[in-house]
Amino acid sequence: MAHTSRRIAILAEGHFAPMEAKTAIGVLRYRPEECVAVLDSRRAGATTHDCVGAGGATPVVATLDEAAGLGADTLLVGIAPAGGRLPAPWRAVVADALRRGWRVVSGMHTFLGDDPEFAALARLHDGAIDDVRRPPAEPRVGLGRAAAVDALVVLTIGTDCNVGKMTAALELQRELRARGVRAQFVATGQTGIVIAGSGVAVDAVPADFVAGAIERCVLQAAAVADVVLVEGQGALHHPAFSAVTLGLLHGSCPSAFVLCHHHGRTHMRIASDTRGDGPPVPTLSAARDAHEAAASWLHPARVVAAALNTWDTPERDARAACDAAAAELGVSAVDPVRYGAGPAADAIVQELAARRAASTGGGAAASTGGETAARTRGETNEGSRS
Repeated sequence: MAHTSRRIAILAEGHFAPMEAKTAIGVLRYRPEECVAVLDSRRAGATTHDCVGAGGATPVVATLDEAAGLGADTLLVGIAPAGGRLPAPWRAVVADALRRGWRVVSGMHTFLGDDPEFAALARLHDGAIDDVRRPPAEPRVGLGRAAAVDALVVLTIGTDCNVGKMTAALELQRELRARGVRAQFVATGQTGIVIAGSGVAVDAVPADFVAGAIERCVLQAAAVADVVLVEGQGALHHPAFSAVTLGLLHGSCPSAFVLCHHHGRTHMRIASDTRGDGPPVPTLSAARDAHEAAASWLHPARVVAAALNTWDTPERDARAACDAAAAELGVSAVDPVRYGAGPAADAIVQELAARRAASTGGGAAASTGGETAARTRGETNEGSRS
């Protein structure tokens, strides 16, 4: 879905909270200028910042009429409910939006465009439905072609699902572009696609074609980028979502990883609305070793930085967590939202310089790049404080 001018009302009725409304929070954080309101009658009267720490003074309202009064012309389904189905009470809101001629954007597994009632309303009232999770029409198998691109491909990986892989990639894109580096973000989930305006929701692609779908996206991004930042999905150790992680890894053929972790989480999340119901979260070093081993089967890659999610951790403990992660991994570790993505961006810039030196046969420069990377692994405490 290419970006067009839009004024978004985000539907999050009864679920507008930090661990529930991932899509809403992502769009509020990275497309705040497009968001006019969030619909949640339980929290009406508050601001989005009050509720989830993003979106500033964007109001939370109770009705679609209020959102329309603020100029909304697009309704975004702001959560990814368990089972991927639209909650029954929300049908009336979606139908009302379509009767107003609005565009409805949904990232659920169940496609609203396939619903006879919604499709008919969209046709009758000149509305539109964007099911951003709909897979590509032409499936392709992966051929390992992303390993040959000139750009540095960086994949965000995690110790669990929903730990901040998309956020880390977007914060890195912002930081790298501020430094003049041509950085392209490749969205692989519904929230990333809504933010970026393009991408493929790999968890909706048949397993045989996940690698091919992401390979195609990486090849397109690499044609106009120095660094391609691929949004990770799932987790290699996860009992439910490991398959999509491996497909992404081998389809994108990264040379570098940024390891993401929600500090304080001890057990994996199995359902989107539960916590602590899965197997233990692996240690950072175990997650690093597993991903680097899996990458080596096709195209070697290494963890160059860590991104911690410390949103629910006090300041002093958050700093200590970054230092501890840096010490364990031997690379810089930072919460990119809380402290900025600078240390991780430093590591990526160093990898890019070393890659370019190696490709031009610059032995001395390549050696310098390797020495710099080694120093980065050693000087972890300072880097994590930046």
